[in-house]
Amino acid sequence: MDWSYEVAERDHVIQNPTSAEKIRLLGEYLRLGPGARVLDVACGKAGPAAILASTFGCSITGLELRSEFAAEGRARIAERGLQALVEIHVSDARDYPLEPEAWDVALCLGAAFVWGNIGDAAARLAPAVKSGGFVAIGEPYWRTPSRVGDGYVDLAATAGRFTAPGVALTGIIAASEDDWDRYESLHWRAMEEWLATQTNADDIRAEHERRRREHLTYRRDQLGWAIFVGRKS
Repeated sequence: MDWSYEVAERDHVIQNPTSAEKIRLLGEYLRLGPGARVLDVACGKAGPAAILASTFGCSITGLELRSEFAAEGRARIAERGLQALVEIHVSDARDYPLEPEAWDVALCLGAAFVWGNIGDAAARLAPAVKSGGFVAIGEPYWRTPSRVGDGYVDLAATAGRFTAPGVALTGIIAASEDDWDRYESLHWRAMEEWLATQTNADDIRAEHERRRREHLTYRRDQLGWAIFVGRKS
């Protein structure tokens, strides 16, 4: 039985260790406003898209691989009357054609792994953004430089990866311990409730307990997460 993010993130609206307040701050850093065209890669349930569109009046095209997340995102957009501003496509971002300089902003909040690391994602998204536009990518980083692993590096090196394709770092919005705890706690509750209804799910139970144990023993203190914002010249 495979790990299911549809189960683990059942109760998440924002599927990253951040908050609605920080997503609105991101919109300010991106200078969003009516008429701005935003590409939101791996938009999930459209939590950030709904916040940005309702706050700033920007137009957002979301790409989401998981059809269940996309369906919930569309329902959220319809519930808020934002259909004229937000559209969501079920698509693998690697296959989606990105027209050069077609967007004012390109977002990828927590899914740089679609292409590799944050540098790979920035290299893919920057050409799709107009001159003077912005790229914003959410990515983990190690707070303790000695614990480099899992494909992540420390904060300065993560910023270096992000800017290597030619964007200038203009902002950073880091997750707090409260953000991490809220994000992980929603996982734990959903998994415990789901596991209580299952038989023959020992492998999923073991994976759930491993993830929880790692958060408590070292990830909460040593693994950071931040949205890196860059301007294309």
